[in-house]
Amino acid sequence: MQSIHYRYVMDLDLQSVRIVRAIAEHGSISKAARALGYSQPAVSQHLRRAEQRLGLPLVMRAGRGVRLTEPGMVLARHAQTIGSAMDAASGELAELVGLRTGTVRVAAFPTASSTIVPRLLGTLRSAHPGLTVSYVEAEPPEALAMLRDGAIDLAITFAYPGDRADPHRESEGPVETVPLFTEPVVIALPETHPHATAGTPVELARLGDERWIAGCPLCRGHLLAACEAVGVDPDIELETDNAVAVLHLVATQLGVALLPRLALATATVPAGAVIRATSPSSDRSIQVVALQGARRVPAIATVLAAVESLDGDDWGLSPQ
Repeated sequence: MQSIHYRYVMDLDLQSVRIVRAIAEHGSISKAARALGYSQPAVSQHLRRAEQRLGLPLVMRAGRGVRLTEPGMVLARHAQTIGSAMDAASGELAELVGLRTGTVRVAAFPTASSTIVPRLLGTLRSAHPGLTVSYVEAEPPEALAMLRDGAIDLAITFAYPGDRADPHRESEGPVETVPLFTEPVVIALPETHPHATAGTPVELARLGDERWIAGCPLCRGHLLAACEAVGVDPDIELETDNAVAVLHLVATQLGVALLPRLALATATVPAGAVIRATSPSSDRSIQVVALQGARRVPAIATVLAAVESLDGDDWGLSPQ
């Protein structure tokens, strides 16, 4: 049995693993070939040779396309770990030869696109001009899934304390989560609202009859939990993730809304709306998540260090 296992290990090669992983991600040999920068015949030939060496089929025809066999799915499942190990090895070699270039893929939630990300990319462009950083916008559940699948290297996410649907729980295991800062969650009210001019934080328990504007599932979950804690069942009539749109809906007296302070950092509060602290108060935590061992890759370590240097005070996150 040991000799058979040894033969399979010897017959595996990184390129075969990358091809099988690409087929799993893109659903066909032709799309996998385009993603890898090869011709379809070249990928098909490599697959046939790999199957001959292993003595196992990796793909099979399914209609006009292909699907992975069980051995193919085993390879695809281990591809992320193999890729991370290769990246780490490349990173150590790069340090030995003094390499100062690299590519890091980052995802972050929409509010970060106009606050954290521009600051981060500007800092890196100035300090490390040879470094390439790509960026994609994604809410925390999608960003964490992309990280687990190897589609990105770093995920900048947020979480609410005690959130039962916190997607970070699914990422427990081979990940490193680095806290960055916390930001207060505030409430937007029409300026004609009875509590708009109060000199003290607005009590959520006194907003049981309001119409509410809700955002993404995580923010909506926080709204429901915060209201449930004070015995309020929020009547959610409008939904949008656009903070500017929320403020204008509030200013038009169409509802009230909870907003993280970071969402207001680049938005002008329109006439007709006011921002107030809440009682009880609540904070949202901002963090960056990476696969375990990612710091061993110099380019990722550089971006992580730049992210960790960010300060919530840069965006005026204290409540009014």
